[in-house]
Amino acid sequence: MTSTPMDLDDAPSSLNVIRSLGGGVPSTSPVSEIVSLYRPTKLFKRDDIKEGKPKPHILSVDFDDPGELCMTSESDETIQIYNVKEGRHEKSLLSKKYGVKLAKFTHTSTSIIYASTQQNDAIRYLATHDNSFIRYFEGHEGSVTSLALHPGSDNFISCSLDDTVLIWNISTKQWVGKLFLNTPHLAAWDPSGNSFAIASPLSGYILIYDYRNYEKGPVTTIDVLSNRIPGYPDAAARGWTKLEFSNDGKHILLGSRGGGHFLLDAFDGSVKAYLKKPGGSTRRLAPGQVDAGGVESSGECCFAPDARYVFSGARSDLLVWDTLMAPNPDDKVLEPAHVLEEQREAAVLAHNPRFNMLASADQDLMFWLPDPNA
Repeated sequence: MTSTPMDLDDAPSSLNVIRSLGGGVPSTSPVSEIVSLYRPTKLFKRDDIKEGKPKPHILSVDFDDPGELCMTSESDETIQIYNVKEGRHEKSLLSKKYGVKLAKFTHTSTSIIYASTQQNDAIRYLATHDNSFIRYFEGHEGSVTSLALHPGSDNFISCSLDDTVLIWNISTKQWVGKLFLNTPHLAAWDPSGNSFAIASPLSGYILIYDYRNYEKGPVTTIDVLSNRIPGYPDAAARGWTKLEFSNDGKHILLGSRGGGHFLLDAFDGSVKAYLKKPGGSTRRLAPGQVDAGGVESSGECCFAPDARYVFSGARSDLLVWDTLMAPNPDDKVLEPAHVLEEQREAAVLAHNPRFNMLASADQDLMFWLPDPNA
């Protein structure tokens, strides 16, 4: 495994490809001051792929809570972990027997959970220091489409093609709660951890539950399909790729394979803006979609930690929307505030929770940092 500077032919002439994390920009700088300065900085290429073998796709990207480790799950049944501060590959973990996708750090950086892709549909709890399993979480009878970790504990939610949502306490192998829903393919916690949302693309609803009383049914039902966007009549029916609350709890981001993403009011469910994606979406499938040869991802869009900006990958370039900007009043369409140039497709995207950095991926992993000379 090597961490490779960008090909110089692809890099802007001003790019310093060997700079360390921060690039001379304090990691505590407000995102508004550096959002237009992000540049692709370090490219990681797998050098352990045998000749003649296909290059794997990266299925998910996640950061640990301190923001010092970045993890990918990949289509060759491996987990790759990177040291963020030092900008280097840390270790490879193999899951050849069970496969791997949707790998997420727990609140302890030395343990992770991930979904299986082979043999069964169990979720696996792994200690990364010695690659040993702590526990299996068995209960789904279909492929897992989403894992969402509680923001304050290691309890988590899983969604599956078996039309169930399971709620888990990580200290026990038996699920502690179960919901039967139609295509519950995406889940997300609000930042307080007091409620969670489930997105059902087939029904067109996002359901919000009180975590303490989820058995009583949703406290809020958002009918996404009823929020028609003029000029984009089928926008909400193009495959949902990501569900995420902003860190201030005011907004919900619903990623889409269509011509844009949805920025929703977390309290009344109304569409605040349709985040238009010039050039269209990435080639990845949405969770739950079936297409021979197609590849899923954990989502190509995310909020910045400041809750103001939304980042998204695309066929090329990274797109950034400023949620404080007013959308077109006639159709609620909001154009990107910034387009960050990049030739490679960004099919998976994650923002570091502690540092001013991004990670994007398709078949290679890219770290993005603010360039003070841009």
